[in-house]
Amino acid sequence: MSTKLNWEGIYPAVLTPFTKEGEIDFEMFTKNTEAQIEAGVHGIILAGTLGEASALETEEKFELLKFAKKVTAGRIPVILNLSENTTKNAINFAKKAKELGADGLMLLPPMRYKADSREVVEYFKAVATATDLPILIYNNPVDYGIYVTLDMFEELIAYPTIQAVKESTRDLANVTRMINRFGKRIKILGGVDTICLETLMLGADGLVAGLVDAFPKETIAMYNYSKTGEYHKAIVIYRWFMPLLELDIHPKLIQYIKLAATAEGISNPYVRAPRLELQGEEAERINTIIADGIANRPSLD
Repeated sequence: MSTKLNWEGIYPAVLTPFTKEGEIDFEMFTKNTEAQIEAGVHGIILAGTLGEASALETEEKFELLKFAKKVTAGRIPVILNLSENTTKNAINFAKKAKELGADGLMLLPPMRYKADSREVVEYFKAVATATDLPILIYNNPVDYGIYVTLDMFEELIAYPTIQAVKESTRDLANVTRMINRFGKRIKILGGVDTICLETLMLGADGLVAGLVDAFPKETIAMYNYSKTGEYHKAIVIYRWFMPLLELDIHPKLIQYIKLAATAEGISNPYVRAPRLELQGEEAERINTIIADGIANRPSLD
């Protein structure tokens, strides 16, 4: 049974924990997911960038989806990331995700091929037509080299399954541009941790967050304060959080955030090659940032 999505609130881009031998650690996945639900997140997104999509086989993504549906048991929506190379594979992936109980899809532009605007729009339209699952478009030109413009969204809003955007352009003005052009037709979820509070204050509906994987209670508290207009309280958390949030905007964000979640007892540090665990000065520096954050965390009372 699907759990209804309204694209509001905090949606962790969850980690995929591995065992030391490189297999998916379903026990640790359960532990982290329960920590997210206990803190009050509004849904989870599987097999995104932080979930090591590029290191997972397609069948592993579907195994994660099936397992996550059992763990969440209808308490929160489960969204699966779709990052395929061809339109045919994307359509087949979307249909399989629906069959296995996904509540929604996060949809990236075609991987490996830097498609032009027309090609990207046609790719998105094809997936949107092939499924009735709600779709979150991932707009991240910094990391993926493709910018989904407002004019492109103008074409996409004709498709009711396209409902939201993960706004990762790193241009805060784009939040206002989207709202001015489309009102509430496209829900906006901020996708960059280091500008997450500003994004919410400008009218975003929620966040697809990274450091929430390690610090769900603090993330939810900051979000809730922003929604009640208690910005002074949100800012206290945000200022404490910033050195940790900056771990999200580095090429090794997966290693860094896994270390943070490991320090909180809700992940382990293992990654799949070609990624490697940190060592030497880098490991020491990142662990110091994490330890300092944990030692000085704000009271949420």
